[in-house]
Amino acid sequence: MIQNQAKILVLNKIHETAVISPNAKLGKDVEIGPCAIIGNNVSIGDGTKIGANAVIDGWTNIGRNCRIHAGASIGSDPQDKKFIGEKGYVRIGDHTHIREFVTINRGIGKGRKTQIGSNCLLLAYSHVAHNCMIGNHVVMSNAVNLAGHVMVEDRVTIGGFARIHRFVKIGRNAMIGGFSKVVQDVPPYIMVDGNVAKIAGLNKIGMLRAGIEEATRKVMKRAYKLLYYSGLDTGQALEAMEQDLPKSEELESFTAFLRNSKSGICQRVSKQKR
Repeated sequence: MIQNQAKILVLNKIHETAVISPNAKLGKDVEIGPCAIIGNNVSIGDGTKIGANAVIDGWTNIGRNCRIHAGASIGSDPQDKKFIGEKGYVRIGDHTHIREFVTINRGIGKGRKTQIGSNCLLLAYSHVAHNCMIGNHVVMSNAVNLAGHVMVEDRVTIGGFARIHRFVKIGRNAMIGGFSKVVQDVPPYIMVDGNVAKIAGLNKIGMLRAGIEEATRKVMKRAYKLLYYSGLDTGQALEAMEQDLPKSEELESFTAFLRNSKSGICQRVSKQKR
């Protein structure tokens, strides 16, 4: 056991005050800072760096070339009264950057997981509760709070101090304004803002940055107007989109999201309240 620990220390840059379980699996070129704690069932990919005083515990798998900053807590028990100590997981993809004092809880329910994709950026004091599913290229600004079972699709940006209600789903390329309180689903390519969050427009800049072609962006603008400004209900708007608009992957993701929404979708501010 001592021999194995010595081998790990040689292969990686590990501070002498770090506490690492002999059962933890560390890839090549892993760096672990002062007083960090790495638990029994943790796996850390090649090139990942763990900051001072970070705690990585539970059944946690972290990908390659990630950066975990000081004081982060990953894989801790879910904050839920239903939790009875069952085995749950945390999965984090490659090239994800987790800043100071971020907390990520493992899944509740035997074999269930909390998952964060690749190339994500979670800024300081953000919280990801149990069973959340976060896609790739997601940005969560400072002190964003996700309740349990939230789903965030690819390339979503969430402004600082936003709070997302449990079971809410946020569609791809959506943008959430800072300090927003989101209690209903946010369709793809949409911006929302406020307490309670309301529609604030189409995320044109987000679509442009994602490399979506101009012709497709124009189609999504028409879809957005059908949904929110045509006077049609959601079912009628979906029917109009399918009949009148050119097919594309982006439109399909938009219509599929609307069909599958269980929490209802965020609405626009009514004229009477403007």
